[in-house]
Amino acid sequence: MALPLAALRVLLGGFFALTGAAKLSKQIAAPTSQQMKALFIQFAEVFPLKVFGYHPDPMSYQVAVGWLELLAGLLLILGPRMLQDISHFLLIVLMMGAIFTLVSLQESLKTCIPAIVCLALLLLLDICQILVQPEKVVRRTRKKTPGAFKES
Repeated sequence: MALPLAALRVLLGGFFALTGAAKLSKQIAAPTSQQMKALFIQFAEVFPLKVFGYHPDPMSYQVAVGWLELLAGLLLILGPRMLQDISHFLLIVLMMGAIFTLVSLQESLKTCIPAIVCLALLLLLDICQILVQPEKVVRRTRKKTPGAFKES
């Protein structure tokens, strides 16, 4: 069970690292760079914290999401267990935000499916790691009494 979980973790981490890098670099995804810029202008219009008066700059929003995806993806692959758990949480929140954004923009279900699948795989990975987690075994040591084994 550990090998499929590790493979899923590496697959998801690589996917998020690559999508984050694509949001940060115009050279990696040159043709889609303009499309992504236009999308983040729309995403900034329905930003969830806009209710509280925060209006993000679309380019800063794109860079922040790109760095978050890149770093969390790399931590998911290479990080120790505690950092992997933190990156799980961050990516789950990010995917929930992506689904909220797409639903707010009234996008079709076909457009929402990648975010839904990523969220489902992240939740599956998180739940499986909790279930497979080895329990700590506490072993009691017997105290040797000094006079118990003396010969008379």
